[in-house]
Amino acid sequence: MDGSSRLATRVKLKDAHLITRMTDIADGLTDVIKLGRGDPDLDTPAHIIKAGQDALANGATHYTHPLGIPALRQAIADNIRAYGGADYAPENIVVTPGGQQAMFIIALALLNPGDEIMVPCPGYNPYHQAAELAGAETVHIRTSMATNFCVTAEMVEAHITPKSKILVLINPNNPTGTVTPPAEVVRIAEVAKKHDLIVISDEIYSRLTYGNHTVQPVAALPGMFERTITLSGMSKAYAMTGWRIGYFAGPPDLIPALAEINHAFAISTASVSQHAALAALTGPQDCVEDMRQIYDGRRRELCNGLNAMGISYAEPQGAFYIYANVASVGMGAAAFCERLLREGRVLMYPGTIYGDYTDDFVRMSLTTHRIPEAMSRMKAVVDRIRHDALTGAQA
Repeated sequence: MDGSSRLATRVKLKDAHLITRMTDIADGLTDVIKLGRGDPDLDTPAHIIKAGQDALANGATHYTHPLGIPALRQAIADNIRAYGGADYAPENIVVTPGGQQAMFIIALALLNPGDEIMVPCPGYNPYHQAAELAGAETVHIRTSMATNFCVTAEMVEAHITPKSKILVLINPNNPTGTVTPPAEVVRIAEVAKKHDLIVISDEIYSRLTYGNHTVQPVAALPGMFERTITLSGMSKAYAMTGWRIGYFAGPPDLIPALAEINHAFAISTASVSQHAALAALTGPQDCVEDMRQIYDGRRRELCNGLNAMGISYAEPQGAFYIYANVASVGMGAAAFCERLLREGRVLMYPGTIYGDYTDDFVRMSLTTHRIPEAMSRMKAVVDRIRHDALTGAQA
């Protein structure tokens, strides 16, 4: 029997994911520079690790409150307010095993079959998968270099239908590394109120912005608290991806139902991770700034390398990604990524993984210290591709 015939109809992706295939190729090579992953190469700060170790030594090896330990939920509420966010009560915050699980909880709780969820395109792909599992329809809001891959109020309005229910705003955006201007967030919020939309405000990269760019928390805007679910976590700002610790916060009328789904999935988030997260939020914050400065330096290195190759890119304003247009190299992005991996031993991912409607862009990460070497390897491959194309054309 064909194994795929045994899968439920809700499973849309029946073949190995492109990321898995690229990883399999990389596993057969030596000395691969991973320039595409969203996992920082920087370690979790020492005081956070120690807090986890101390918690284990003191018996933090059991279930916690299903919503998360009260002290952590209070610290999250304080942290949200400290950075200009809404005034959440601890009982309106749910701690989850990573921000990604929160996406699926929200989708299963709020989306009925046939409902529409609007997602920026390109954007983080698990939102699409969560919608599929809920039986909902994903509406892609296509962005481009014209707005530096930022969603605008006009774009949202143009995609409204009677079935529209949720708008996802990823700010800063993954995979593009761009920040939606605060004034535009205000305008988008007005559209959400006008059409009675729920907004998922994914702010997990909000502590990582560069230059004068800042993130406007959606729930803090007038009339938005009751229609916004704020999603974030510790993975990115504190280099805690392996701890699997995230959260969502929302209005009192929605949180109890969402919390019960999380309870069914996980009972509670790992106790040790919660104690480590508490130390992250309440301890010294200079570690976040130190890591942000490191990413900023790498951002400049990567931009310089791309400039030298004549490859354009979206202005990288936040997160730790650069979204580069490799069309000028003369290959589609997916084919280019595979050739770069095989010949240059540099691993990055095409934008098609993130719902991009073109095959022109690649996501590059600032999560490795080997960017200068990666740029050197990439330039050698790009030069060969361009030379081959030139000599082929002349022949």
